[in-house]
Amino acid sequence: MANLKEIRNRISSIGSTMKITSAMKMVSAAKLKKAQDAIVQMRPYSNKLTELLQNLSATLDSDDGGEFTQQRDINKVLIVAITSNRGLCGGFNSNVIKEVARIAKNNYAGKDVSIFTIGKKGNDILSKEHKIFKFESDLYDDLTFENTVVFAEALMEEFTKGSFDHIELVYNGFKNAATQIVTQEQFLPIAAAEETDEASADYIFEPNKEEIVKGLIPKALKMQLYKGIRDSYAAEHGARMTAMHKATDNATELRDDLLLVYNKARQASITNEILEIVGGAEALNN
Repeated sequence: MANLKEIRNRISSIGSTMKITSAMKMVSAAKLKKAQDAIVQMRPYSNKLTELLQNLSATLDSDDGGEFTQQRDINKVLIVAITSNRGLCGGFNSNVIKEVARIAKNNYAGKDVSIFTIGKKGNDILSKEHKIFKFESDLYDDLTFENTVVFAEALMEEFTKGSFDHIELVYNGFKNAATQIVTQEQFLPIAAAEETDEASADYIFEPNKEEIVKGLIPKALKMQLYKGIRDSYAAEHGARMTAMHKATDNATELRDDLLLVYNKARQASITNEILEIVGGAEALNN
């Protein structure tokens, strides 16, 4: 059994760890509230815009600005992997990394697959086995729509000039603080809506279809990328808050177990000292 000093040092070390994990949990909880409000308010607009775009894409032809709807033979693929810059958030990053690796291996085997990594953690792992097209980590320092637009425009340009035939987004979607859903979305070309009554509805275009398409498609694509990054950002803080909560609970349980061991060891030490004193007194009396 470890001596009392060693046990006290371990208890002190665990107490320091508890303070750190508890502080990180509170920081993530504060950031989560703001990030959650942002994505919850954004989703209805983004989803409706995407739905409208998909329905509209079914009516497009090559003369209507359909460069973003062209279905080509898939030879060159770009996967946008959205992860975080920091760890200590459970399986948040590893889930996205595993999904990207699975997609590249199973869905696009034999194709020229490149990865656009947003977040340091994804780049650290994916760069070891995959071709990295671009790496971005500074975006999280000031996550705004204006800063995200730059990357959306770059992706659209790469697609229109033929650098890639297919572009997908892979990220953690935010459901609640304890649940993140790995999401795979087609970015380009624009996927047409499934055949439903709503998808086949007639639209009245004002002033005309060409002008609406010209303005709507880039705007919808920019919003789709921004929503994906915002979703991932909220999911990251939810995952970190949950992970730090569990870490604090585990540290508390370990500390309590060590305190019990410490008290038992201290009690045994005191008992031994008493027995030595009693034994010495009896020896003197004899």
